[in-house]
Amino acid sequence: MNKYKILLIGIVLDAIGCISYVIPGIGEFADVIWAPIAGWLMTKLYKGKPGKIAALVAFVEEAVPGLDIIPTFTLMWLYTYVFNKE
Repeated sequence: MNKYKILLIGIVLDAIGCISYVIPGIGEFADVIWAPIAGWLMTKLYKGKPGKIAALVAFVEEAVPGLDIIPTFTLMWLYTYVFNKE
């Protein structure tokens, strides 16, 4: 898959994760559903050990109240395609 397509998907998934701030009252309930889905999607976008670690970080970030604002998918894209020189 094209790296820019992965970036676009990541930005959309990060935006979905922030929706809980828009809907007062049901936001935390939505996070309970979204957290495992975000972790699973991270493993599908990024393979291997880095993908598994990022999936755990995405799960925790979505599950803990107040951390939804962190763009985990976008940060993983930056790590994979910009900062990682392997």
